[in-house]
Amino acid sequence: MPNYKAPLEDMRFVLHELFDGKTIAQLPGCAEFTPELMDSVLEAGGQFTAEVLFPLNQKGDLEGCTWEGGAVRTPEGFKAAYEGFRAGGWTAMACAPEFGGQGMPVALSTFVEEMMCSANMAFGLYPGLTHGAYLALYHHGSEALKRLYLPKLVSGEWAGTMCLTEPHCGTDLGMLRTRAVPQADGSFSVTGNKIFISAGEHDLTENIIHLVLARLPDAPAGVKGISLFVVPKFLPDADGGVGARNGVMCTAIEHKMGIKASATCAMAFEGAQGWIVGEPHKGLRAMFTMMNTERLSVGIQGLGVAEVAYQNAVAYARERIQGRSLTGVKAPDKQADPILVHPDVRRMLLTMRAYIEGCRALSGWVARQVDVLQRVEDEETRAEADDFTALLTPVVKALFTDLGFEAASLAMQCYGGHGYIRDHGMEQYVRDARISMLYEGTNGIQALDLVGRKLPQDGGRLMTRFLDPVLEFIEANGAEEMQPFVAPLQAAVEHLQMATGHVMEAAMSNYDEIGAASVEYLRLFGLVALGFMWARMAKIALPKAGTPFYRAKLGTARFYMQRLLPQTGALLAVIEAGAAVMMEFEDADF
Repeated sequence: MPNYKAPLEDMRFVLHELFDGKTIAQLPGCAEFTPELMDSVLEAGGQFTAEVLFPLNQKGDLEGCTWEGGAVRTPEGFKAAYEGFRAGGWTAMACAPEFGGQGMPVALSTFVEEMMCSANMAFGLYPGLTHGAYLALYHHGSEALKRLYLPKLVSGEWAGTMCLTEPHCGTDLGMLRTRAVPQADGSFSVTGNKIFISAGEHDLTENIIHLVLARLPDAPAGVKGISLFVVPKFLPDADGGVGARNGVMCTAIEHKMGIKASATCAMAFEGAQGWIVGEPHKGLRAMFTMMNTERLSVGIQGLGVAEVAYQNAVAYARERIQGRSLTGVKAPDKQADPILVHPDVRRMLLTMRAYIEGCRALSGWVARQVDVLQRVEDEETRAEADDFTALLTPVVKALFTDLGFEAASLAMQCYGGHGYIRDHGMEQYVRDARISMLYEGTNGIQALDLVGRKLPQDGGRLMTRFLDPVLEFIEANGAEEMQPFVAPLQAAVEHLQMATGHVMEAAMSNYDEIGAASVEYLRLFGLVALGFMWARMAKIALPKAGTPFYRAKLGTARFYMQRLLPQTGALLAVIEAGAAVMMEFEDADF
């Protein structure tokens, strides 16, 4: 049986030391969020996720969701856990107080989100989708829609979804066919079919609010003709409660590789009554408010699964005895040494640890900028934060989920054949982690977004938001004790700059160069970003290396710089190889 304990010490390190926790209280609306209060929230979150959600994880995977006659039943224990989650106020964490929310900074709520993903990724999808729907309505809905739906979404009484994908179109939303016909009362009649709708139907809440992309009768072709509609499962009555059933039905649930306790639904809208969100034909703008938040959340899913897989791999490596150390017996009182003594096992564990702690640090940086974007009134400061989060969103989504899957696979490898057996839980983590690389835009699409849109935007302005602080750090930290961390970082930054110049120049004559380089470029960018985080963490740890926590932090930083960051050189070589070797390969020869 696997185990999980929230990594509170490392979360506090990121929250308070890497990024000064006291500055959070200086943001508008955050005065009450002192370091002491935030620590108490982390402790409560760690306790709830470990004691309530984690014990349901394997059980939920084995039982899965059940569909019958349009109704979906979640696994045993999920409904009670959700009631406890809602009663504890966790659904209201990062929501506006005016609608019943707690106004919690994203810098804090992100860590609670990570705990949920580690403890029970499938469960976390239900409140996660609801929060995305909340954000879309909060930023783009009319005052009437906000007053009607947001308090219920914030309290967790009602749940939310996002309905984009159709059987014939996923990424290419310009092909969608769902129609919305205006009605005399100002509402719209929505008809169409959607697939892969996470939490589209379940028994956790009394109502489910669907945000649906559809076309108006006069809509122009392509993505410029898409509008967004709020379509409730049950129409609200005169008092704002649950009224008559709407024309929306779950026609099936998918039988999936992983996250089996999350209901992935096929939805049919048959003349369902809905109301437009935002302006006609501007639905993608509103939906992307939700999608960008979800992409950051999916990145945290990768981090969460990696953390719990790592924790169990370490425990197994300490306990499992096999063979003797290559340099002599380390456990003479036992028949064999713990596998922790073997270099390859240590390589796998340190690889997981370095990626996990680096990603957690990077998520802390991005979350701080999201808070600035959402709360600070100064337009210039908000614009800089907007640039930064726009640039880093595809990196967080793709890098964290790639590394999350790699970490789960490495953890399984540490177990050997026992990792392939259900009892230890590793095979579930591998299965659960795999979906995060696919939904909310595949990681290849994230790479195209980074290289094809974000990188060239406004002459590279977004890129400067990232590179400027990195270069300033390198210049300011030339002391000898920092060289083992700054010198590899500087070399990696140079690789990134060369890769950027090559792609931008090559793409001027051939756009295929963008597609050919994009995945490797995103990984290179991500490794540099993690390298910057590790250099900063090493600077903090150096004077405190006598304490076990900081000693481990410093050792992990050295491992990252020596064994992982050098990948940037190989990635640069691949990027400079160009598109020709792929695009000139004859179609018939595949």
